[in-house]
Amino acid sequence: MKRCPTCNQIFEDEWLTFCTIDGSPLIDTGALYQPPTVVVPPPVETRADPDPPPSGAIVTADYRSPPQTSAAAWQPPPPPSAMGPSQSLAVWSMVLGLVSITVGWCCSFGLLTAPVAVVLGIYALSQIKSDPRRYTGKPLAIAGIVSGGLYFVALAVIILIYGLGILLSGLNRL
Repeated sequence: MKRCPTCNQIFEDEWLTFCTIDGSPLIDTGALYQPPTVVVPPPVETRADPDPPPSGAIVTADYRSPPQTSAAAWQPPPPPSAMGPSQSLAVWSMVLGLVSITVGWCCSFGLLTAPVAVVLGIYALSQIKSDPRRYTGKPLAIAGIVSGGLYFVALAVIILIYGLGILLSGLNRL
């Protein structure tokens, strides 16, 4: 059994660690808990009026109670916003970059996917930089840019090797 030291609310759930009413850390009381004593303020004495009211008049007593502080009831946290952070451009950049490296060699399909991956990655990075709370996925955008760039570097190396091979084979015929 646990008790809130602020509002003296008793909780029997052992898994609770904070008060659901005011958020204070709970104190484990176990079986030694004794309910708090309630102190009732003494009634306010009314003064004797030197001029008694006429008969038939309504007399109201002046009872003043201490100001009531209503503890705010516990409310669950707000649901995640319907419009969460967007990272779709960064994801597409990475996917197209990986496609260009793996499947892109077939029929030079990577010549279409690699530039799109690089452009989408750069655009996603600019969106992330301008509004980081709304757009996320910086590592994905970087992965798309790098993998699209690696396709072009590998393609340039292959063209260079084939060009040197053709050039050197032409020199052997002379």
